[in-house]
Amino acid sequence: MDSLKLSTILLSLLSLAIITQAQDPTSLSHYCPNTTTFTRNSTYQANLNLLLSSLSSNSTRNNINGFYNVSAGKDPDEVYGMFLCRGDVSNSVCRNCVNFATKDVLDKCPIEKVAMIWYDECELRYSNRNFFSTVDQDATVLMSSPDNGTVQPESFNQLVETTIYDIAARAASAPSGAKKFAVQQANYTGVQKLYTLVQCTPDLSTAGCSRCLEGAISKLGNCCDRKQGGRVIFASCNIRYELYEFYNATAAADAVPPPPRVALSPPPASGSETRRKGKGGVSTVLTIAIVIPVAVSLVLLCLCFCFLSRRVKNNKYSARENDAANEITTVGSLQFDLSSIQDATNHFSAYSKLGEGGFGEVYKIWKHWRDGTPLEVMDPTLTDTYLRSELIRCIHIGLLCVQEDPASRPTMATVVLMLNSYSSTLALPQEPAFFLHSRTNQGSIPSKESFAVQSKSYSIPYSGDEGSITEVYPR
Repeated sequence: MDSLKLSTILLSLLSLAIITQAQDPTSLSHYCPNTTTFTRNSTYQANLNLLLSSLSSNSTRNNINGFYNVSAGKDPDEVYGMFLCRGDVSNSVCRNCVNFATKDVLDKCPIEKVAMIWYDECELRYSNRNFFSTVDQDATVLMSSPDNGTVQPESFNQLVETTIYDIAARAASAPSGAKKFAVQQANYTGVQKLYTLVQCTPDLSTAGCSRCLEGAISKLGNCCDRKQGGRVIFASCNIRYELYEFYNATAAADAVPPPPRVALSPPPASGSETRRKGKGGVSTVLTIAIVIPVAVSLVLLCLCFCFLSRRVKNNKYSARENDAANEITTVGSLQFDLSSIQDATNHFSAYSKLGEGGFGEVYKIWKHWRDGTPLEVMDPTLTDTYLRSELIRCIHIGLLCVQEDPASRPTMATVVLMLNSYSSTLALPQEPAFFLHSRTNQGSIPSKESFAVQSKSYSIPYSGDEGSITEVYPR
């Protein structure tokens, strides 16, 4: 009797597992513009069916990192297609999602030559144009939670933006062909954590992935300002954040490549030869005994020459300075002589500049950081010489180093770790001890560059059952 009950329980669990595994993927949205269509039973449709069959069959492979692209046919009826599975889902979930998508997309886009369909677990697209290795932001899906997230919305928005920028840099720097995927959790309150995810198609370059993710981050203000969760989905990349763990943390950790390690030179083998003879029979020891004294003598001569040259220059400079001082003090148009001006300005110290005072540069950076415009401190001519995410991270670290509380300032070892690894979460900086408040800056409105840009358009809330209402629109 007991064995019969045990068999029944095992059979029920097995059936439940099979049903769960075979569940349809969670649909998010689709996009199929009717600007270009094909006729039924045409060559294009035949090539499309062949392409979808190839995508479905290749979804069973285990060595493709959840991504595959292929083309079918010849121009002008050639079709290009690809699928991308979320970086933390299993091979079986990926396969089930792709197989479902190859059928579902034909129901939603029966005669369109261009189609994109998104699910929580994967995405699939095809087109009559070659889009491989190309950043595509033409179609955008924006999703947001209906709930406002926090009692400190500005701090929350800043934490979201900073965390997503950190993992965006990690995902973009993944080697070619590897998963360009990263997740990270950050502490928001004592009981709440922030969970973030970013992903690009693996065929994008590092610069292409960075550009795509930065474009997605810039859209967050349109839909998700102060919301507990949000998504921005492009054809080439996507980002998401929530206040609950929406991904498989264990699988995600395995999917994210570790940061590159510094290659160390191996130590010399013990017992290696210290004396060898060349073609002429002169030993290494004799060669060293001759070369080293000569080299040391040359170095000493160079140092002596440099010292004497600097001493002569200093003497000449002092003589010129004295002559200049005497000349200035004799000019009748000056109301004060040079020595009085030097005493008053502490020898022309930068701290005595009119209108700036001490720490003027740091005050300016903090003001832009607080207003959400940290890139305003950069020279516009250098725009193309740096990655936006890396620059913001460097500014962030610099502000942490000038905190009022010494305990809040990172050590040099921590700073080195922050600069060399994007896996560490950065604390939110507070205003520096020397920051001077200005009434005109209280409650300033972030600029369009900030994450907290507000827009009444494109804001699409989740439905009450934690589903989603989405809107797709071309740029």
